[in-house]
Amino acid sequence: MQIIAKRKLREFWTIHNQAEAPLKAWYALVVKADWSSPQDVKDEFGNTVDFVADNRIIFDIGGNKFRLIVHVTYRFKRVLIKFVGTHEEYNRIKPETV
Repeated sequence: MQIIAKRKLREFWTIHNQAEAPLKAWYALVVKADWSSPQDVKDEFGNTVDFVADNRIIFDIGGNKFRLIVHVTYRFKRVLIKFVGTHEEYNRIKPETV
């Protein structure tokens, strides 16, 4: 998959350095993935993902300390990073529209 906006990840782990290793691990898995449907994502990440409107996926990162929201375009094999934040920051947003 092509991941768009990796800079958001780097900026986040610069502030929250404990997020660096799990975000890099997530990135390494996703860039090698070939998702065609939400089931492919579920098969790879299991219970650490939730699906919301508009092909958005919420990933629990670092033992659920952080949340990552992406928009996936399965047809074009693209993943756009929409949000990365702490669990507390996540609680203040609407995942469907961020």
